[in-house]
Amino acid sequence: MPGRRKQTKKAKKPTRSPAKSPKKKELAPGQWFEKLVAVQACLRAPNGCPWDREQTHQSLRTYLLEEAYEVLEALESGNDAKFAEEMGDLLLQIVFHSQIAREEGRFTVSDVIREIHDKMVRRHPHVFGETRAKDSAEVLRNWEHIKAEERLSNRKEGDSNAEEDSRKGASLLDGVSRALPATLEGFQLTRKAARIGFDWDDPGGIFGKMQEETEELRNALKAQDQRKTEEELGDLLFAAVNLSRFLKVDPEIALKKANAKFSRRFRAMEKLALETGREFKDLPRDEMEALWNIAKKREGKPHAPELSGARTKP
Repeated sequence: MPGRRKQTKKAKKPTRSPAKSPKKKELAPGQWFEKLVAVQACLRAPNGCPWDREQTHQSLRTYLLEEAYEVLEALESGNDAKFAEEMGDLLLQIVFHSQIAREEGRFTVSDVIREIHDKMVRRHPHVFGETRAKDSAEVLRNWEHIKAEERLSNRKEGDSNAEEDSRKGASLLDGVSRALPATLEGFQLTRKAARIGFDWDDPGGIFGKMQEETEELRNALKAQDQRKTEEELGDLLFAAVNLSRFLKVDPEIALKKANAKFSRRFRAMEKLALETGREFKDLPRDEMEALWNIAKKREGKPHAPELSGARTKP
């Protein structure tokens, strides 16, 4: 720079290399898990977090469901950091429930891990035993056979739930929880039936069944029979779930995506209406349909069906 004297370089003095800080030891997954269990135990301790101490198995039910769905959303996003974070939140729910159970003297998180470890070894004899399986279909058949043997063994050992199943009569459908969302329950019921060969030969048969159920629903509507209408609509939905299972599509995820698509397009319509100085709810039906078509075109679907009633596929 002008006016600045040029500095002469001085010979560098030999310097000692600074002592390297010890490399942080990488913890194994099991060690991190133990630290997480310890953190949750601390939060539940007498001098821990008031909110954590108030929680019960019942109060945590909503969070368990929410975290599972947030994992699915993160999976779809393609964001690995978010995916890992949400799986951690879901893992915390397992640790949380296990800590409450430990405090009540019922079981510990070690019992939870041991149970699933032993189950996975027991149900994969083609990997950990002498059994051989030629394909995944045979693996699934073996899986169901092993589960049936486990239920029989539990009945002999006096398991209360197994005894109840015994009184009702054992079924291949045992183990499908009634607490599942309806689509997932139907998905699991038809999947279990399909594993032993009770299934359609091709999608055409299921499409035919859906047409049959649609016609029966129309007849129930004509008869103004509300009970029958509900029944036939349930049959139609069940057939759609069965089709999704046959096509190897999870119906719950497919429906969640359809919900998100409808929400996205509806919000786009509201925004388009506001750009004209009006609220969407005040528009006549034909203008609503026009905005719906615009929203779909912007997503790459130029030939969109009308929004009117049953004619619309969101």
